[in-house]
Amino acid sequence: MKTDKIRLGISHGDINGIGYEVIFKALGDARMFDICTPIIYGSSKVAAYHRKTLNITNFSLNNVKSAAEAHPKRVNIINCVDDNVRVELGKETKMGGEAAYAALSSAVADLKEGKIDVLVTAPIHKKNIQSDSFNFPGHTEYLQTEFKSRESLMLLVSDVLKVGVVTGHIPIAEVPQAVTKEKILSKLKILNKTLKEDFTIRKPKIAVLGLNPHAGDNGLIGKEELETIIPAIEEAKQKDIVALGPYPADGFFGSNNLSKFDAVLAMYHDQGLIPFKTISFSSGVNFTAGLPIVRTSPDHGTAFEIAGQGLADEESFRQSVYLAVDVFKNRSSYKDLSKNPLKSYDISKMDDKLDETLPQESEEEQI
Repeated sequence: MKTDKIRLGISHGDINGIGYEVIFKALGDARMFDICTPIIYGSSKVAAYHRKTLNITNFSLNNVKSAAEAHPKRVNIINCVDDNVRVELGKETKMGGEAAYAALSSAVADLKEGKIDVLVTAPIHKKNIQSDSFNFPGHTEYLQTEFKSRESLMLLVSDVLKVGVVTGHIPIAEVPQAVTKEKILSKLKILNKTLKEDFTIRKPKIAVLGLNPHAGDNGLIGKEELETIIPAIEEAKQKDIVALGPYPADGFFGSNNLSKFDAVLAMYHDQGLIPFKTISFSSGVNFTAGLPIVRTSPDHGTAFEIAGQGLADEESFRQSVYLAVDVFKNRSSYKDLSKNPLKSYDISKMDDKLDETLPQESEEEQI
């Protein structure tokens, strides 16, 4: 069945967590079909188990063999997990990690081939998914490798705040060495570009946080601000990026400075994500900027402790769907607007041709 709607791929995440619950709750609203055709990469057997456990009776799935068969007015599911898979709610199991990877890899393969337009990933458990095929700290690094991107940016998005991080899933002890001038500048470039192209902000203003308490207090509590962060900001300004700072993280999030900027670049994971989740936990979205494809995810984890209890809040997943659709449309519009409708010409050759076609003056006229 042909449709112009965005084909939304969903990887089911860890089967022992709340992935299916938030998927069911978010896609249970029929209005979702007005903006996208949802296609779950997962297991109809696992889905049935979760529906029964959660006592969800008003939700059905359309089994399809490929994205091309997806029905635009149904929630579709492609089986890409071994039928012998076993659900153990709330437990970290090897089988749960294998099922998460099987769904993710199938969805990514279709995304590469253009069979789906965007990808929303339900939460995985970062430990049990590890294998010879998946040896990454998380989705972000995996997708960066799969789509051969030199760099990407973890960007947390809500209606009131956008926070990117220079360093992501690395131990805190490794952060100071990983925060380099080159890396900060690279992240600022990606952030500036995505704000323009994916969020339609014409001249983005970016706040850059310091690494140390009080942003180093002019070198009293650390030299990274003076030697690394400020030089990166100055070079970014030379590249027409409006970046200001470095700001002390505690004071920045506690003041009204937040409303003056379009996004914030934090130096490390918790520096940016703790205030973000405090402000926007229920509606926040994790967006991977810098990739040639659109990928979003809810900003929470597998929540094993409440799996199967019907307590999971689906709002973050719902907003992940909305953001994926919006970014896809914005990116497409930006590409259309950026196209030069005029044919490119060699100016020097144009001058020669003009000379040949113009009427030549007579000697009398030249006098």
